[in-house]
Amino acid sequence: MKIAVRMDDITPDMDYAKFDRFRQMLDRHGICPLIGVVPENRDRQLHCEEQHPDFWEMVASLEKSGWSIAMHGCYHIYTTKKGGLFPLNHLSEFAGLSEERQRELIRAGKDALKSHGIETDLFMAPAHSFDRTTLRVLKENGFSRITDGFGTAPYQRDGLIFYPISFSRKKSLSGGEGTTTLVVHASTMSDAEFEQYEEIFRTQEMISYSEFLAQPAAERGAAGHLKEYLMAAAKRALVSIRARRSS
Repeated sequence: MKIAVRMDDITPDMDYAKFDRFRQMLDRHGICPLIGVVPENRDRQLHCEEQHPDFWEMVASLEKSGWSIAMHGCYHIYTTKKGGLFPLNHLSEFAGLSEERQRELIRAGKDALKSHGIETDLFMAPAHSFDRTTLRVLKENGFSRITDGFGTAPYQRDGLIFYPISFSRKKSLSGGEGTTTLVVHASTMSDAEFEQYEEIFRTQEMISYSEFLAQPAAERGAAGHLKEYLMAAAKRALVSIRARRSS
């Protein structure tokens, strides 16, 4: 299986040492990932250090070097406990809000990125949570692609193209056909996790995210959407059970 990489929670106040360490690893292996840039971070849990003064120049430079950019929500603040259409988490910045409020958030995020010279039609939902209203408003505001869902190839839904993430990293790394995405949160990674990714990049068929974006999108019907929903709900339940057992 071909493996692409997405990095979540890219903000001016992230852990720059860990970000740079992961970036150097990607560079050594010739991999250009997708990065989810939070337009205006208000999530204190993402605050690791003081804001880096050259952050936006760095993002623009990475884009020029072949990295792909997604708008990662607006403020990265969870306002509801809704799982939406892809219920990996029962937290959301968007799902369950009114169409008017979702439109305000998406436009504010888009304008904030644009003020820093960043324009993209790719969306990355905080906590992977969005609903049909989110999809409608995204399309209305010029977004055409989303990094989320399960599968081994891009697929179409509600007039948007979805680029799936891995349901099981172990299964994704064991071979098979198609392409999927590993989700990385560099700011919270341990030394052991860095070593694991070094091994993955050395042994797997890695691709840059732009190659994933170039793949054709297949049609997916109602049965496929239901299967994906049930898979996400099941994965959330398994994670909750494991968390309770380890506590």
